[in-house]
Amino acid sequence: MHFDSQIERSGLACAALRVRFSAVAGSIAGAALGVAFGVGAYTFAYAKGFSYLTNNPAACANCHLMQEHYDGWAKASHHAVAVCNDCHTPPGFVPKYITKAENGFRHSWAFTTGRHPDPLQIKPRNLAVAERACRKCHADLVAAIEGPHRPGAETSCVRCHRGVGHLE
Repeated sequence: MHFDSQIERSGLACAALRVRFSAVAGSIAGAALGVAFGVGAYTFAYAKGFSYLTNNPAACANCHLMQEHYDGWAKASHHAVAVCNDCHTPPGFVPKYITKAENGFRHSWAFTTGRHPDPLQIKPRNLAVAERACRKCHADLVAAIEGPHRPGAETSCVRCHRGVGHLE
């Protein structure tokens, strides 16, 4: 009997240690999540994060590296008919905000770490988005210029008209 009661007390002690360890681990995890949430919320507010959810082109100028592009857009012919999202995000609510989230994370990471190209370079995926936007708005003109062609043989709009959206 004596041996059984020792095992039972030992088991209770182990259970108590597991509960205490779980409580400490939970507290540490909760504190880490709280700090991460706090830093993220502060960063989002400091970076005017909600402005990026709008169609206002001034949001793009929140980043000082984009000021020149914003100023160029304000002087260019397209400013009267298109905002940044019209050319730089795909159509549709979900694709638009997925693109904005991907670009926002990548841009904020690059600018925070100082690992961004100077001058800024558009990524192939975003170049394809801009190309599709040109073709959508200017479909009749593109058809008149290119005529019938085999798939994949399209002319690049932005190759020749790179500075149309924002003067460069």
